[in-house]
Amino acid sequence: MKFLRRGRSTAVVAFLLAGAVGIISSTQTWLSVIRADAGEPILVPGADALALLAPMSLAVLALGAALALVGKMLRYIFATLALLGGALLTWWTAEIAFTAPVSAVAATVTETTGLAGGTAVTDLVASITPTVWPVLALIGWVLLIVASVFTLLTANRWKSGGKRFRTDATAHGESEGPVDAIDSWDDLSRGTDPTR
Repeated sequence: MKFLRRGRSTAVVAFLLAGAVGIISSTQTWLSVIRADAGEPILVPGADALALLAPMSLAVLALGAALALVGKMLRYIFATLALLGGALLTWWTAEIAFTAPVSAVAATVTETTGLAGGTAVTDLVASITPTVWPVLALIGWVLLIVASVFTLLTANRWKSGGKRFRTDATAHGESEGPVDAIDSWDDLSRGTDPTR
């Protein structure tokens, strides 16, 4: 299959897409709180509902970018980290999307109303309605898990990174096949005559 031959780019795109969905959803409303005192509804963004959403989404983006450059061993390490992170994010996001716990809105309710304490917040919350954003984030995390498993299964068949990212002697030798114009300029910059 074509996507297996392009394993690296398939995995990188999936990682970046999952991370981007996480970052975008962190700024969007995840939960809408209807107040028992008939006040204005309180809108809770993803970053407030799940405090680790934005930092972990940024980590996924970083792993995706790094996956494009690293060697075989780091591919497995990064894919394993992404798999664990994806599993945690899936668990936390699913809990918010399907149960809408008061704990996910407590900080925003306290900030908006000034009421603190579990009992006061619970008494104020009449109902909590999830939006579509936690579900979209959940789809992103499932994509991340699938991409991580795909990486673990196919990383040993990926071509090695470009020569400009390697420092070993074979990275710029003739044994690696023909060099292109950019590699020739890079060799020339290092003081090596690419015509020999």
